[in-house]
Amino acid sequence: MSEENTICVGEQTGSTPTASQENTEDHDGEHSEIQQQADEGSNKQLSADTYYKYEDIHSRPYITPDSEIPENLLFLSHSFGYDSRRRGNLQLLDDKTLIFIAGNLLVLLDVSTKEQRYLRSCSGGGIGSITAHPSKTYFVVAEKGIQPNIIVYEYPSLQPSSILRGGTERAYSFVDFNRDGSLLASVGSAPDYMLTLWNWRKEEVMLSCKAVSQEVYRVSFSPYNPGQLTSSGSGHIKFWKMASTFTGLKLQGLMGHFGKTAATDVEGYVELPDGKVVSGTDWGNLLLWDGNAIKVEICRKGGQNCHTGMVQPFALEDGQLMTIGSDGAVRGWDFESIDSADSNSDSSRFELEPMNEMVVGHNVCLSSLVKSSLPDSCIWFAQDSSGAIWKLDLSFTYTTPDPECLFTFHAGPIQAMDASRKSHLMATAALDRSVRVFDFLAKKELTTTRFNQGGTALGWAPPLVSVSSGSLLVTGFEDGVVRLLELYDPQRLHMVSGRSPKGDAMLRLKQAFKPHNAPVTAVAYERNGEILATGSSDSTVFFFTVGEKYNPIGFINVPGPVQALEWSPHSHSENRLLILCQSGHVVEVQRPDPEAERPTKTFQLPDLSSRSFRFRSIKSRIKVWEKKKKEREERLKQSKNPDIEPEEEEEEEEEELPSIYIPESPSPLYCGFYSQPGQFWLSMGGYDSGFLYHCKFSEKQDQDPDQRQDEPFDFLPVRSTDNDPIRSVAFSSNRQLLLCGMHSGSIRVFPLQPADHSLTSMQAYWALSVHDNQYGPLRHIRCSHDDLFVLTVGDDGNIFSFSLLPPEELQKGLQRTRARVPSPRVSQHLLTLYAAGLYGGQSQSVGLPTQTFCRHSSPRLKPSPLVFVFRFKDSLEANVVTVVAIRTDHRVSTYRLPALTRPSTALRHHRPGWPDEDEAAAPERRKSRAEPAKDSSILEGRKQMHLYAEKPDENCEDPQDVLAIREAKENIGDLKLKSAKDFTVPKHQRVNAERKRAQLIGLEENMREKQTEMNRRIVTLRDSKVRLVSQLRAQAQQVQKVQQRLAAIHHRPPPTLPTTLPEETPEKRLRYSHATLERYRLLREQRSFFQNDVYECTNLADPLFLCRLFWYMCVHLSWALRCAGCNVGPIICGCVFCNLQMESWVCQFDAELLLLRHQKLRLDWQLKMADLRQMTLYQELLLLKEFERREDMLQENLSARIKEEKSITYNEQLELKRGDIAKLQEREKALIAAFHASLGEENKFEDFLTKVFKKKIKRVKKKEQAEGGEEEEDSDEDSDDDDEWGDDDDYDSTEEGGAALDNNVCPPGCEPELFENTVQLRERRLDLEELLVEEKKSAEALKRECDTLVKKEKLVKSSRKAAEDDLELVNREKQQKMNELDVVVPIRLHQIEFITNGSVPCDLSPALVLDMKELNRLQERIRQLQAEKSHQRDLYIQARQQHVRLIHDRKDMDAQIQVLEKQCNEQMMMKFGRPVDLEALQTLSGNRTMEELKQEKLLREAAYAKEIKQWDVEEARQALMEVTRCNTERLRRMTTLFDQKKELEHKLNARQKKMVISVHQLHFTCNIDQSWDPH
Repeated sequence: MSEENTICVGEQTGSTPTASQENTEDHDGEHSEIQQQADEGSNKQLSADTYYKYEDIHSRPYITPDSEIPENLLFLSHSFGYDSRRRGNLQLLDDKTLIFIAGNLLVLLDVSTKEQRYLRSCSGGGIGSITAHPSKTYFVVAEKGIQPNIIVYEYPSLQPSSILRGGTERAYSFVDFNRDGSLLASVGSAPDYMLTLWNWRKEEVMLSCKAVSQEVYRVSFSPYNPGQLTSSGSGHIKFWKMASTFTGLKLQGLMGHFGKTAATDVEGYVELPDGKVVSGTDWGNLLLWDGNAIKVEICRKGGQNCHTGMVQPFALEDGQLMTIGSDGAVRGWDFESIDSADSNSDSSRFELEPMNEMVVGHNVCLSSLVKSSLPDSCIWFAQDSSGAIWKLDLSFTYTTPDPECLFTFHAGPIQAMDASRKSHLMATAALDRSVRVFDFLAKKELTTTRFNQGGTALGWAPPLVSVSSGSLLVTGFEDGVVRLLELYDPQRLHMVSGRSPKGDAMLRLKQAFKPHNAPVTAVAYERNGEILATGSSDSTVFFFTVGEKYNPIGFINVPGPVQALEWSPHSHSENRLLILCQSGHVVEVQRPDPEAERPTKTFQLPDLSSRSFRFRSIKSRIKVWEKKKKEREERLKQSKNPDIEPEEEEEEEEEELPSIYIPESPSPLYCGFYSQPGQFWLSMGGYDSGFLYHCKFSEKQDQDPDQRQDEPFDFLPVRSTDNDPIRSVAFSSNRQLLLCGMHSGSIRVFPLQPADHSLTSMQAYWALSVHDNQYGPLRHIRCSHDDLFVLTVGDDGNIFSFSLLPPEELQKGLQRTRARVPSPRVSQHLLTLYAAGLYGGQSQSVGLPTQTFCRHSSPRLKPSPLVFVFRFKDSLEANVVTVVAIRTDHRVSTYRLPALTRPSTALRHHRPGWPDEDEAAAPERRKSRAEPAKDSSILEGRKQMHLYAEKPDENCEDPQDVLAIREAKENIGDLKLKSAKDFTVPKHQRVNAERKRAQLIGLEENMREKQTEMNRRIVTLRDSKVRLVSQLRAQAQQVQKVQQRLAAIHHRPPPTLPTTLPEETPEKRLRYSHATLERYRLLREQRSFFQNDVYECTNLADPLFLCRLFWYMCVHLSWALRCAGCNVGPIICGCVFCNLQMESWVCQFDAELLLLRHQKLRLDWQLKMADLRQMTLYQELLLLKEFERREDMLQENLSARIKEEKSITYNEQLELKRGDIAKLQEREKALIAAFHASLGEENKFEDFLTKVFKKKIKRVKKKEQAEGGEEEEDSDEDSDDDDEWGDDDDYDSTEEGGAALDNNVCPPGCEPELFENTVQLRERRLDLEELLVEEKKSAEALKRECDTLVKKEKLVKSSRKAAEDDLELVNREKQQKMNELDVVVPIRLHQIEFITNGSVPCDLSPALVLDMKELNRLQERIRQLQAEKSHQRDLYIQARQQHVRLIHDRKDMDAQIQVLEKQCNEQMMMKFGRPVDLEALQTLSGNRTMEELKQEKLLREAAYAKEIKQWDVEEARQALMEVTRCNTERLRRMTTLFDQKKELEHKLNARQKKMVISVHQLHFTCNIDQSWDPH
């Protein structure tokens, strides 16, 4: 936090336990009666004598009775921490006062002045929860402890108004008022979890019942339904209702059922006007509760979560449901959409996108928000669990300011703290990766530095070490790294850098090394400051030599994780290190010798002398001894006969002693310290707490340390510490105060006698509860170097400073004292960094690499101002020339220009993967240089060809139109601000480190050019002055010669001649001669009146100077006129003219110098602006360099994906194959058409020839001669197949009523030419089919290849898209980081329109800087939007009117429907006697016509049956049987004839087939004979 003033309310310290109160009985009655009673209670205040005084009820320190310790031993000075991880630990009283809990204190923080006021808890057991009254005139503090109370304070008097007793047993977890503030609801924590409703004005319990059996986080009244409440907590949400029963008003709770949704902790919720509740979840979605069941789960489009991590709804504002999340975002959701949300049939989710969004920042975890009390305000104050308080404007407009971080603190437990040994400085480290330095005297935070890992150990270097380096911090981190951080005042470096850095202090990384593989837990300097020891939880201790560079000596292994390190004090003869281990082991080692030679293979120190101690519990033995002692004392008191004592003692000795209890797991060791050489005190935790154990090392050290069992030789009981062990100890500088930090978060101060090493005087003590009693163990406690302050830090994240003097005396004694931050060391490295503008406190310290161990130490550098001066002088390009005016003190100097260093070629190189902008232009330049001059005719022809080549295509678009369209696309629509989360940086606006370096180099060159030009003009003016001085000297000599001709009475003293000063000619600074020295002496002795009287004026515009000049001229003229009558007038006038001419030359020179001075001042202003611009560019360059590596990798990946995508080209052979296939299919169609044309019309052999044409023949493939045998086998198989094909065809090829025809032989009656033509066409068809099959196979293979390429292309495209998205994310993150940089914009007063009460405010941070054109455009756009809004409002009014009309029409139609339904019911009662479902009746009723036909069918069937009975049917039946028998005989005969015919046909076919086979064999034999015929 920045500088703060503190004001304390009442006593600063103290703790008084309050008496426990009995629980009041529940009051029964109607809700209206209770509300009435609450209203009466709000008007009926308690009587005046029942008011409470804060001074009487707040807790006070505990002091041992009958001790002389004053009550006001410690005074609270300031609170530097904030328990940011406590639920709801931020409330707002008025527009500028925040309150939050800090351990046992309530802090009232003024946001504007940063002033703090404090209220102590009344129970001394801590504070559980706080809340503010809706009117902001009261606030509630619900405490913790045994039977804690609820205190209602009045604001701003801060006096208790009411005390509510008996609401819970141990602690309150949450309190809240109802909407009008008449009732207060509270819920307790374990073990009772009581929910209580209070009439807080009467201090009465209205209703009370147990909430649940698990932790409750929150309870609140519904702002819309006064009789309803909601509570939530660990894995539950519960809905409450104040219901009237026959016994009175009761609280009825309904537990929410998650159903199919996973159960979740509910941190926050919002009640809706219709009774529904919206709650958050662990995974980031919202749950809409209707009744006690989940109606729908609300998520974003695509199933994305509403927030990342935990989400909390917190308000319903302007039709928006506002939510916060652990992702640092605030989002607004449409309330109507949520209220009417319903899930679809597939899932129970409802997708919705937020209306508004604000991302507060990275590494931000918002946990609660409170709204400003100002009316119509959109300002909210947010609690950040990462250790900050934010100010947010949730108006979500274009003028909404960015989130403002008001205060920053440590987040979570503070791991390390130490106080400087020579100044009022304190340093802290925590696991939130920050190291902070505080000035606890000035009550402000000086600096904060963040690292990549959390800090776990910290210590200030002693004055012996840091005398030459200012203040040095040794900080250990959780990754085992140790960093040496140097604290310095950056304001003292402005002479080096030319800039004025911000901040009162900065930390610079001096050195970093990694000696451990686990968190560093302790650091300690040897008493002489020559050795640094570091301990870690990896059970090692490392030693380093202290110097300009810390070099390793070696390490040793210890039996357990290191808890603390302590070097022996100067009173001990030997220099040893005491190592305390968490496992109960204590090891003492001899100081290692830095100069001793050791093996180079390892840093382990095996020969280092050591002795060890392992703690063995003796607490059970102490308890037994104390019990027996107590029983013996009681028996002695009860016994009246002293003779019985020996017998009782003998019986007592004969009793068996109880067994000694030793805990299975050793108790943890918390802290310890030396008492005498070889002896030390230990404070243990766990079972062995409650005592301080005095231990010493055994003389037998040959046993294994892990097997040792050492017992303390003495112990000291510490009162009330069985469950509250001592966690940390510290002594004052004179060792007369022992400060103890307790596990309960309290401080104990024990006064000691001088040189009391055995702590025999440690009896009385002073105790005060400071930190949280449940989770705020006081981890570290320290005294300041002057013993005036006590500093404490705890696991609750709070930091307190106490003073041993009252605030008034402390301020008087230290009013002239302040914490001194040392000046930076002037080393070559630091000067080089600052001269180049490269040095920055945080980024440089974090980014330096960890150094490796080195065996040789580097020499210590001694700063010297002379080295600093001459180093920079040598780097200047020229000396500084200063030109001084003659009559005034105005002067103008040249600029110091450093020697120009050309940018390295590394700035110009082409980064891999990035497109080169000059690649396309370079070939053209090379071509233009290489081409010789051509003939004019050739050039003319080329010009015409070029003109024809530039002729646009018919479909070509005008480039201006294209540019206009592109500009419209870029500028029209939903434009995103650069600060927007989804802003996409255009490609032409993307910047990398190279371009930024080019901008920086260009700016530097421009600045240098301007400075060089101004230097040239100043040197020219200097040269003119040198010439003027020589002219004046010549003119003065001439005047002197003229005056020699005059009498002595007419002589006038000549004017003093100007001289060139040494700074005007620095190149001649060291040149001098005897004449120069003599002239200088004469000039000093011969000063005239004019020089003494007139030349002393410092401004040409000075009226006194002008008057004296006029008097001087008048004297000379009068003297000349007086002498005119003496014949010497012309000579006198000549002298006067010469003097006036000399004066005019001098005035002209001074005027030129004054003009040049004004121009240089203007240039100085421009250069200062350029310097600011240079600083901004350099900050951007540093930022871009952080992203350079990632960006290069992503760009290389993207270039590789683009190159791979371009390499993938579809095979054009597939298209060619498809074309060939289409051509073959066309040829096949043409062949079929030719066949049909050859048949003609009405050909009786058409079917036969068609079958011949379409016959499938498996043709023999031609193969190589080498495969002859295989070919014959294939031919045989093919022949068989052909026979099979032929059989089938022959069998199927028959003519109607004729014999079967062979497809291979021309049938009789068929033309042989036609048959041969058909066979040839068939062969062509088969050829085409074979080609078609081959082409299709090739096409299929190509298609598979193309499919593979398509899949590959999709993968490459997806990879490219992912690479582009990654690069876009980096660019977006880079843009967001660049947006966070501060840019200085100089403006004049007339440009400021941010006026408050008719004047310009002192703080212009809320103002917005805009270009006038942009402002005019925005104003015009506002008018357009207002007109559009008016139009939309008219449309809305019309739609609303139409909506109202439709509602009226619907009501009329509903009324008409009711009338018709009534009539219908009457008709049904008349027809059916009861109401009938007409739809079901209509469904069951069939077709009327069909029913009539069915009825007519039945009637006719009956008539026909009756008519048949009248007929004689028997004779007709006999005749029918005779006819049937005759016909059956005829069919049998016909069947016999058909069988005979079939048999004859079969025989005929068999004979014909044999004849065909014989003909084929004969033909085959003839062919063979012809093939083997040698002729």
